[in-house]
Amino acid sequence: MAMYDSNTHDPKPARFAARLPILTRDEKVFAYKLLFSTSLGNYIPQQVDGNTASRSLIDMSSLIGLRTLSNGLPAFIVTTRDILVGEYLALLPPEKVIAEIPDSVALDAEVLAACNTMKENGFGIALSNFRPNDARQELAGIADYVKIHIKGSTVAEITELARRFRTRGPRLIAERVETRDDFEFAKAEGFTFFEGYFFRKPETMRARGAQSYRTVYLRLLAAISKPALDWKELEQIIKSDPMLYYRLLRYLNSALFGLRGEVKTIGQALTILGEDEIRRWCRLSGMLDLSRNKPSDLALASLVRARFGEELRARVDAGNADLFQMGLLSLMDAILEIPMREVLEGLPLEENVKTVLLENKGSLTPIFDLMLAMEAGIWPRIEVLAAQLAIDQDFTAQSYWKAMEWAQSVMTVG
Repeated sequence: MAMYDSNTHDPKPARFAARLPILTRDEKVFAYKLLFSTSLGNYIPQQVDGNTASRSLIDMSSLIGLRTLSNGLPAFIVTTRDILVGEYLALLPPEKVIAEIPDSVALDAEVLAACNTMKENGFGIALSNFRPNDARQELAGIADYVKIHIKGSTVAEITELARRFRTRGPRLIAERVETRDDFEFAKAEGFTFFEGYFFRKPETMRARGAQSYRTVYLRLLAAISKPALDWKELEQIIKSDPMLYYRLLRYLNSALFGLRGEVKTIGQALTILGEDEIRRWCRLSGMLDLSRNKPSDLALASLVRARFGEELRARVDAGNADLFQMGLLSLMDAILEIPMREVLEGLPLEENVKTVLLENKGSLTPIFDLMLAMEAGIWPRIEVLAAQLAIDQDFTAQSYWKAMEWAQSVMTVG
């Protein structure tokens, strides 16, 4: 296997990472496509040679951990010819890695041999942007997934490919699924998986009970079972679950509770409730949600946004705004499937937070937009926003890494 020599070649490791969710037909997160960049000025993949890309990928996985980057789910990693032939992916766990081969990789004997070796070693293979009469036809016989760009293909091409692979061969993934209509179209064509952010747009406005993850409530119930409550521990547990956080603030600010002043923080809420009431409320919340499934990417993304905002707080001018709260609530409309205006109604939020969540306007807009750009891996936009906020690349990258690590650890504790 061709290995890099760290003493002779020292490109910058990847400092920026983003992940694009891949969902099943019932909208469960199946895997993540991972996006990497060595720096914000180097965001065009073709500008990075194979060795540099490989080193970047390996360094990133070692530094943060593949489990953190993909939340323990399978990771689709875009490859180059050098990555394939050099067998660099062999340094990653095969059961969690799918080598995504773009149409820019020319199929020759070496590439085909490398792909066969990867298959024998347990790696998955995906062919992206696949088309009729694709030059990678020979690879389709060993591929696990074929990805079809539904925005860049005609309906006739999509139908032809779907018919070809629907009952045999690799499973179909629809790329660039951006709206509910895209999702329904691809489902009707027989696609198995769907890549995109369509599910973060609450186009169907109907209230529903959002899922909270089991481990949080196990921790919560354990915490309130102690003879003496650890208020700091309790606050951190509640802040780790978007729905729990939202439900507590909503409860305390309801007319039913009858408080004269507004409750704006979890610490304040716990003080007002007192030990007996907080134990009762937590047990009730835990009882309602304990048996439900783990959350979708919505909860994970909202946790990452919240923690990233908290990390940024030390370097940016946000006034009195609670950036953790801003990030945590930013996907609540999609989680609850109700308009954001209804989500925020009655919540005592700083006015700039309300403005940016409702209209994406105001002084907090660059911070909020940076959250979204980091999440989607829009490197040129990140570069502009980081400069606007006067924060350097290292701080931006490290803050986001910490946010991903924290969110992933919160979801796996217990």
